[in-house]
Amino acid sequence: MNESQALRGFSAIAQEARLRIIRMLVTAGANGLPSGAIAEALNGSSPQRASFHLKELEAAGLVESRREGKSIVYSAIFPALSELVAFLMHDCCGGHCTYCDQAIELFAKCTGRPTFSAVEVA
Repeated sequence: MNESQALRGFSAIAQEARLRIIRMLVTAGANGLPSGAIAEALNGSSPQRASFHLKELEAAGLVESRREGKSIVYSAIFPALSELVAFLMHDCCGGHCTYCDQAIELFAKCTGRPTFSAVEVA
């Protein structure tokens, strides 16, 4: 991740509603949340307002959307979020911090893609 990409990502989450959305989507995990549920969780924010914030996060490459029936479901893009954290931690302790190295390694393993069991697919 270069500095320009990091600035886009940090700028996108430097707003209260968008930071709350990212945290909701991280908590929701790989399956994400429908846009209506996100709007409702934002203290009854209008769907249009939530959509505006979701589009900003999507433009920054931090979330992605998919259609499921009549709903649009948003999910965090975990590799992009981990790259943001890694960008901050990259030079931690002059690059010799085992804690930072371990955290970056763990973040890199999280793909955040939905997993479906045989029961769900059938």
